Amino acid sequence: MSKPTTGPFEKTAGWLDWYAGPSKPRFALPAGAVDAHCHVFGPGAEFPYAPERKYTPCDASKAQLFALRDHLGFARNVIVQATCHGADNRAMVDACQASGGKARGVATVKRSISDAELQALHDAGVRGVRFNFVKRLVDFTPKDELMEIAGRIAKLNWHVVIYFEAVDLPELWDFFTALPTTVVVDHMGRPDVSKPVDGPEFALFEKFMREHSNVWSKVSCPERLSVAGPKALNGEQNAYQDVVPFARRIVEQFPDRVLWGTDWPHPNLKDHMPDDGLLVDFIPQIAPTAELQKKLLVDNPMRLYWPEEV
Repeated sequence: MSKPTTGPFEKTAGWLDWYAGPSKPRFALPAGAVDAHCHVFGPGAEFPYAPERKYTPCDASKAQLFALRDHLGFARNVIVQATCHGADNRAMVDACQASGGKARGVATVKRSISDAELQALHDAGVRGVRFNFVKRLVDFTPKDELMEIAGRIAKLNWHVVIYFEAVDLPELWDFFTALPTTVVVDHMGRPDVSKPVDGPEFALFEKFMREHSNVWSKVSCPERLSVAGPKALNGEQNAYQDVVPFARRIVEQFPDRVLWGTDWPHPNLKDHMPDDGLLVDFIPQIAPTAELQKKLLVDNPMRLYWPEEV
């Protein structure tokens, strides 16, 4: 059954709704594991979608997110502002505040935000801002404006999350390496996994991380990156094999600067909607030891988002 979009909104044609009834993962997450990349959508009737959005999703509420967290075995979430809400962070903030301290947030902000508004976001649990460079998802924000925002949030000990595609890293390199904060890359910079893991494109991303110790990476979203599969559906225990060499290489080279998240409710997928339980079962393929799993899922996200507890 199709999931609704409430309020005066009409869901994007062909939109893939998040997967109902995900399996229970076979992989037992370590105690205190953090889903470090997920979203909430609306509900539209309560938290309207932004007029400038490039897509209209089905609703995906905080209650549904927290139910998934508990079902999969995570202890906490990092809720990243979804582009369909623009710089209106109310849905994400509401989810953080309702979590009882079990969620932190990553916001989207504009240059016009006041210091008092930044402090209010901090008090609600926000610990970073997201800069999106994926041209099909957002309109371009001038780099001088982004740099000004980065300087202001650095004073709060927040970090910058950057979303871009591998082919654009050369032209963005100088900007990224000048950011005055910890920098977290979404989904390994979206490598083309049909190219060799030893090829020049991925080597540039490895160089980016190797030469800049403030750069972290999420090794998430194999369902977005895979071109050959198999898909995380129907009990598949070896999903997305073409992504494994890329993610495992980053986990093994930079074990103290990697994060993982479900990306629920998986905005803008075109090919298929994965079973989130099977996505969790992907983790031991890219972090094959208990030590690497604990760093990826517990130690690193806690250090970044809940440093006062570490």
